[in-house]
Amino acid sequence: MTTVDRPGAGTVELRPVDVDSFRGLLRRQASTVTVVTTPGLRGNRLRPDLPPAGFTATSFTSVSLDPPLVSVCLGRASSSWPTVEQAEHVAVHLLASGQQEIAQIFATSGIDRFTAHPGWSTGPFGVPLIGDALAVLLCRVVRRIEAGDHTILLGEPLALGAGEDGDPLLHHRGGYTTTLGDWSEAW
Repeated sequence: MTTVDRPGAGTVELRPVDVDSFRGLLRRQASTVTVVTTPGLRGNRLRPDLPPAGFTATSFTSVSLDPPLVSVCLGRASSSWPTVEQAEHVAVHLLASGQQEIAQIFATSGIDRFTAHPGWSTGPFGVPLIGDALAVLLCRVVRRIEAGDHTILLGEPLALGAGEDGDPLLHHRGGYTTTLGDWSEAW
């Protein structure tokens, strides 16, 4: 254990990192909830057909404005990984505050997520697009970077769509929440 004195702020206790304490600390960070989708892929003699994939992610972020790039992380043990590993295009859907059920469906393993949530349509490049999201980015996958047990997927937005403006769905402390909306008064 290490302690660090911060003048005027008391002492901060730093502990060794283990999986449980790391996960517990990350639960304190509020993250935007997204659903990432990609089309199924036709197999060949070396690879079987792969079904469309979709998963809930809170690891989405913008990376660059010029050129425009975004990233999302996915565990390689995920049931979506075999399709995402080969995908050329993905859609990132920023969910609205009332879309907890969609987030839960796409976070559930062992189900056909697209049957469980019929509110989607086929977009460009065959990418499934979920309706009523706050925003959608259709991306070309430009790079995959292995990072521990996950892969960072870098995408170049090719097209974007904005739904109704509203409050985002957030994940915090192991559950879903949202913002309080706009403050009408200055602090």
